[in-house]
Amino acid sequence: MTVTLPSVYSPQEVERKWYKYWEENGFFHTEPDEREPFCIVMPPPNVTGQLHMGHALDNTMQDILTRYKRMQGFNTLWLPGTDHAGIATQAKVEEELRKEGLTKDDLGREKFLERVWAWKENYGNRITEQLRTLGASCDWKRERFTLDEGCSEAVKEVFLRLYEKGLIYRDYYITNWCPHCKTTISDIEVEHLEREGKLYYINYPLEDGSGYLTVATTRPETMLGDTAVAVHPEDERYRELIGKNVILPLVNRPIPVIADEYVDKEFGTGAVKITPAHDPNDFEVGLRHKLPQVVVLDDNAVMNENAGKYRGLDRYEARKKIVEDLKDLGLLVKEEEITHSVGHCYRCDTVIEPRLSKQWFVKMKPLAEPAIEAALTGKVKFVPERFTKIYLNWLYNIRDWCISRQLWWGHRIPVWYCDECGEVIPSREEVKSCPKCQSTKVHQDPDVLDTWFSSALWPFSTLGWPQNTEELKYYYPTSVLVTGRDIIFFWVARMLFMGLEFMKEVPFKEVLIHGLVLDAQGRKMSKSLGNGVDPVEVIASHGADSLRFMLVTGNTPGNDLRFHFERLDGARNFANKLWNASRFVLMNLEGFTPQGIKQEELTLADRWILARLNAVIDRVTAFLDEYELGEAARELYEFIWDEFCDWYVELTKPRLYGKMPGGDTAREVLYAVLKTTLELLHPFMPFITEEIWQRLPHEGKTIMLAPWPKGRADYENPEAVKQMSSLMEVIREIRRLRAEVNVPPAKRGEVILVTADEQLTRLLNENAWAIAALAQSEPRVVPKMEVPQGALTGVAAGVTIYLPLKDLIDLEKEKERLNKELKKVLAEIERLNQKLNNPGFLAKAPAEVVNKEREKLTGFYREKEVLEQRIGMLSHEL
Repeated sequence: MTVTLPSVYSPQEVERKWYKYWEENGFFHTEPDEREPFCIVMPPPNVTGQLHMGHALDNTMQDILTRYKRMQGFNTLWLPGTDHAGIATQAKVEEELRKEGLTKDDLGREKFLERVWAWKENYGNRITEQLRTLGASCDWKRERFTLDEGCSEAVKEVFLRLYEKGLIYRDYYITNWCPHCKTTISDIEVEHLEREGKLYYINYPLEDGSGYLTVATTRPETMLGDTAVAVHPEDERYRELIGKNVILPLVNRPIPVIADEYVDKEFGTGAVKITPAHDPNDFEVGLRHKLPQVVVLDDNAVMNENAGKYRGLDRYEARKKIVEDLKDLGLLVKEEEITHSVGHCYRCDTVIEPRLSKQWFVKMKPLAEPAIEAALTGKVKFVPERFTKIYLNWLYNIRDWCISRQLWWGHRIPVWYCDECGEVIPSREEVKSCPKCQSTKVHQDPDVLDTWFSSALWPFSTLGWPQNTEELKYYYPTSVLVTGRDIIFFWVARMLFMGLEFMKEVPFKEVLIHGLVLDAQGRKMSKSLGNGVDPVEVIASHGADSLRFMLVTGNTPGNDLRFHFERLDGARNFANKLWNASRFVLMNLEGFTPQGIKQEELTLADRWILARLNAVIDRVTAFLDEYELGEAARELYEFIWDEFCDWYVELTKPRLYGKMPGGDTAREVLYAVLKTTLELLHPFMPFITEEIWQRLPHEGKTIMLAPWPKGRADYENPEAVKQMSSLMEVIREIRRLRAEVNVPPAKRGEVILVTADEQLTRLLNENAWAIAALAQSEPRVVPKMEVPQGALTGVAAGVTIYLPLKDLIDLEKEKERLNKELKKVLAEIERLNQKLNNPGFLAKAPAEVVNKEREKLTGFYREKEVLEQRIGMLSHEL
């Protein structure tokens, strides 16, 4: 027994109800069995985070694929989880402490970590709750956290195995230091932004008193740590100075002039200061020339004891003071305004400080080689394929990965040090005494591992590694990774080389890359611009289905997506259109029990809609298999809105209302098409489709476990599609002609259809009722005819159409209306002609503006011609 729908669709009520039903019934959960597996691991959002449009797009795409594969009969696991997000989470809790007048050091490590865990328990599930409102059908029973016991065991095991293999080492190295976050960050966590700055030209006196060597620098404050000046070995200007010393201004320390090919002869003066402790390139030069490394900035980017009288000054204050002192000494030659790239912390936007410190590193070359080979041989495929090149370029030029972070929240490095003999002791268990000298004075490394270190293990750590679990054997390698183009280096590449190292297989076979969600103007959404759109608010106002459908339509793999509220409203209108059409169908299915479609009882419209349904099934399935989710959604939108709602449903009304025979057949077809269409649409709009499907006759507890539709050979009918297309073209043209002269919808009249083609004649006569119903016109089909006076003329599908106006409209009033329209058009033509004949406008306006105005003028001339023809025709009739 069918149940009708309420008159208005209320997404909030429906969405809450069905998500609770799905989760409580365990429909998202799965266990290994004999079926073919399909597995996606969710890119774990930060535990500090809340749902933003990037998450909404990413998780909508994952959910579409998950629901599609589940309906296809795969054993489908979408594994969710969150990331501990070391820097971001610690910063949040430290911010809370500051409100209490405390610092983490006031609490000590243990108490501070208790506070972080408490914060995580209070706020850490916010984003997972928001993902539920989006409709994410992931297996919440398998939810993981990068700091949970199993993931932590995996992280420790990976570190120690890499260490034992000689791939992890500790050394002094130049790293990116964030003075605000108080930690090292990796190269790819540095955002390089164009900034206005100055290039300072400074004279370094030659030690022998014979003159000066002028260097150019953007950072005079680091000159206090200079240990050489470098020139290019082939630069004739400085060849005689190589090997001599200059006196470092302000410090009065002699430093050598060295030759190195790193120097760009064209930049500045062709002579550059070398500060190995505060510049990554200078660090490399320093290693080559065995230069000392003098650190002059501390953790807070404040000048330290090596800075002499500048000690205690912030780096920017020191810069001003040093420049003033150089001026006073007559050593500042000039200042030049420049625009240059400046590294910023991707977390807090602070300008990073290259800094020499002792850190833990992973040797990347041995790990990168298998990851390169996997992409070159097709073991892993990127969609779109162009991202393979970006991935490979990064791996070809990869530097060793700095994995230690000066934080307390995270996976602590499993290494202890003996305070007595200096022994370094890596261990899986807590170390109480030194194995070398037996001293109990040992301490663990205070640093934690980079957050991306644990995230890199996500595809196998979440499935139970290092234990050889059933889940790991069954679901690994996973099927596809869906992620944004902005974390190919951060995460995708790292998962690939870790998966190949520890599982000997790629962690996923395909990587589906999507772009960013931008605002309507094409700008990145950000707090500083105030242009962000909160998906939680959108779900509250428009419903999750509308947001999901808007995000996926018009979206192509790898490309950025602009967020337009008009498109969001369009998606909501589509949901309402489907709701209203389904409501009509359900009202006409009261007491109906499907018996099956009988081919011999089908009308042309029935045969057409079933053939079109077949084509849509095939195309949507093919698009989903190719990850063209936007194209699949577009195909469904056009079929549902245009063909099913606007055409087929309307064509069934005479039969349903008893004006024509075949009502039961119409019900069978309406039921079959609506049910199948809901199943095709379900991955995209899960809530509304479940609500409607549950009210139709069906088998099973939920649409999400219904079998994915397949085409039927008996629905194939190219001839019906061809005939119906011709009929629809004729109806559209009649509608267009009536609209041109504003014929009221209720006003019916004759329309003359002229064709000598016997098949077309039979088609039009057999379906004259459809023309009458959908074009509000009584058709008369004739083989030939002279153009009737006072009739509009059109052509469609090889049929000439005459629409006599005499009995349809008040000819005098229509002529008056057209003359008013003509008057407006003539005024616009005159205005544009004056503008385009004005030499001042033509001289000042950009070419595209002038061209646009010319296009407008051409359009108005065309409009004028049409209006004059219509007025002439009506004048003749009058």
